[in-house]
Parts: sequence; C-alpha cells; structure tokens
Amino acid sequence: MELFNKIRGNASEVSAEKLNEKYGRLLTENEQIELGFKLIRDVFMFTNKRLILIDFQGITGSKVEYKSLPYKNVSRFSLETAGTFDLDAELKIWISSENTPTVSKKFNKSIDVYEVQRFLAAKVM
Repeated sequence: MELFNKIRGNASEVSAEKLNEKYGRLLTENEQIELGFKLIRDVFMFTNKRLILIDFQGITGSKVEYKSLPYKNVSRFSLETAGTFDLDAELKIWISSENTPTVSKKFNKSIDVYEVQRFLAAKVM
C-alpha cells in the first residue's frame, strides 16, 4: 500500500529528527522543524517560522529548488478530507492575494489531516 500511495503522489510523514539531519542547514537561528512530509522525492516541512518546500527537479534530482513561505504570507488554506472512493485528503495553501493555491499537497489516510490543519491554523492565525 505504501508503494501505491507514493505512485499516487500522497505524502507520508517524516520525523523532524531525520529532516533536521538532512536539511538543518536551511534553518535560521532558533528555527526548528516541527512537522514534515515526503512526497515521492519532494519534501515539505513546517518549522516554527515558515513552510519550506523542497522540489527535486529533473530525472536525476540533482537540481533542487527550495521555497520558503513565511506563515505571515499565508492568506488562506483549505482542507479536503478523504472520501469513500477518494482515498486521499488534500491541503491547499494560498499566499498573499493569489487566485490559485501556491501549495497543493495530498495525504493518504495514515496522516491525520485535521492535525496538519490545526498546526497550520495555529501558525497563521
């Protein structure tokens, strides 16, 4: 089932410790990774200051784009829960006054999307 979720592009949770080992150099002073997810080879993580999106590009993934989205720039977000036939939940995040979501991530049923939403709400509000 894990392979099926990866093929479909669903995110799975990654421990803050593992993310800190690999991406700790991206963090500012007093910044800590609080929640993180892996999506095939891409990563997105919530810190105490911002959302960091890591996009591995190309076939080899040697080119990497790092996006930093401070919580103060999040204008709104939505959560669509999984249904009977739709096996994944989706989180969408809008930055500033954009018409389309800047971030759109899918989660499998093993992730408590309400907890992710609660975490984001606490940072944005």
